[in-house]
Amino acid sequence: MHVTRSHHDHTSAGAKARDIKSMLREAGLRPTRQRIALADLLYRFGNRHISAEQLHEEAIGARVPVSLATVYNTLHQFTQAGFLREVAVDGTKTYFDTNTSDHHHFFNEEDNSVVDIPGGMLSIDDVPEAPEGMEIVRVDVVVRIRPIQRS
Repeated sequence: MHVTRSHHDHTSAGAKARDIKSMLREAGLRPTRQRIALADLLYRFGNRHISAEQLHEEAIGARVPVSLATVYNTLHQFTQAGFLREVAVDGTKTYFDTNTSDHHHFFNEEDNSVVDIPGGMLSIDDVPEAPEGMEIVRVDVVVRIRPIQRS
């Protein structure tokens, strides 16, 4: 009997590392040990939203010797390569989304978490024309939420 693996099945660590290495090489990024380890941490649990500080904590917990500056640099390189989508929720807080599809977000002000707004639940009408010589890349909507205050 032949069993076909879906992309959601756990693969061996060696196969996963090869996939990450080829993904990095195709994007023109050298597959350093730190980049491979950070990519593994980012994608290990499927799609999610993570800050540089959270990824740094995970890396330290996983005994990946990496500075916070290197985590920031790597996240920005991965974003430029199209592996991540940057979600800015205000001037000081940025999350990185492993789901690069066209979608919007809820930002929970109480616990600083970001979750996807399910597709089709938000429509945007009358997007203005881009200024001359410019093009619209995408529209990001962040809907801020908090628990209802009971009095």
